[in-house]
Amino acid sequence: MNITGFIDRQIIQIRQGGHKVLARKITIALPILFNSIWALPIVLLIRLIRPIFLVRFGGLISSRIGHFAANTELFLCERDANINKPNQCFVDLFYFASLPVCNQQLAVMWKRVLTVWPACLLKPVVYVNGLIPGGSVHVIDISTQQVRDFYNLVDRYPSHLNFTDEEETRGALLLEGMGIPPGVDFVCLNVRDDAYLKVHQTGFDWSYHNYRDSDIQNYILAVEALADLGYFVIRMGAKVNEGINSIHPRVIDYAVNGMRSDFMDIYLGSKCLFCISTGTGWDNIPYIFRRPIALVNFVPLAGILKDYTNFISITKHYFDKQTKKELSLCDIINKGALLYSYSNEYESNGLQLRENSPEEIRDVVIEMLERLIGTWKPHEDDEALQKRFWVILSEALKALYSRSLDGERLARYGALFLRNNREWLL
Repeated sequence: MNITGFIDRQIIQIRQGGHKVLARKITIALPILFNSIWALPIVLLIRLIRPIFLVRFGGLISSRIGHFAANTELFLCERDANINKPNQCFVDLFYFASLPVCNQQLAVMWKRVLTVWPACLLKPVVYVNGLIPGGSVHVIDISTQQVRDFYNLVDRYPSHLNFTDEEETRGALLLEGMGIPPGVDFVCLNVRDDAYLKVHQTGFDWSYHNYRDSDIQNYILAVEALADLGYFVIRMGAKVNEGINSIHPRVIDYAVNGMRSDFMDIYLGSKCLFCISTGTGWDNIPYIFRRPIALVNFVPLAGILKDYTNFISITKHYFDKQTKKELSLCDIINKGALLYSYSNEYESNGLQLRENSPEEIRDVVIEMLERLIGTWKPHEDDEALQKRFWVILSEALKALYSRSLDGERLARYGALFLRNNREWLL
């Protein structure tokens, strides 16, 4: 019997049975306890030695690449900064909470910097520890950490992951196999659609957040502008609905050309000059390797990340379906739409999201490039527009949450977008 899988299934039944009688829950829980009883003496020993040596357990969110990457990296940054770090001798033991893991290369690399044990050994220990009062001190709950860097740690600490010499050689050869000469910069493009979840996360209706999807063809103007400047652009994706309709020789549709692999998903994200993304799980790969990211068509507005120096963002346009007029930033806030995280919230409140135009996408991409290579020429009122945007948004978020969501504002909103949409800030 696969004990780990059995425990997972039974725990899900318990959690979903909130409306059922206690006797039913006990009936379900007994088989879990039976299969985990061997862990009881281990838990008791761990509790006994706790005053002199603390053992902690954590389940890495291995089912989704975004959380597998960012949540784990932010935990390590916090540990480096002595945040939530025990004031005694301790050891942290981890396991992959879901199998198979979403990316085998990332799993291999996390094993180099974390102590990762088989889930079949640790999950029963974690379960029994949870049954005995006082066990929370032994739990590393990475799953509760949002992918937000509250303390601006990503700018303060280097990435915790590195490639071996053999992996560096392999990655360079694969880049050459794509037609990218050594030393030539490339940019990654990652545009969300619903293909991956429909294929790899079946049994659940994921349409609740299809408001985040974008049309890949709207990015052609931007990627061909980069390609005309001599940069290669690699369109990412493990599974996509359609290819990008560009025949430019420096635009590579890695998502459909048969060259995609777990290894290259990580290698490309770590080596790109910067990444263009709509806010998906994969863009946390360049993020944890400290690569710059241009976020376009990003929604909801409350989710905009401001904690990393190398973020530039623009969001989709919010329209009132009845009046056909675009909402200003303050209109969005006053309507309560900052936090809409489900497609039906926009629909039921009479809102329509419209994608950024190809020109808006190109503008923010070129802004990112020029900032990186040192040719960006700011306008005299750019900083005033930036300040106004972030003040309005930050005050709205403080009112919603009764606290600031992030540390110091380090990111930027698209300069040309603000210049061309000054009324949006009124």
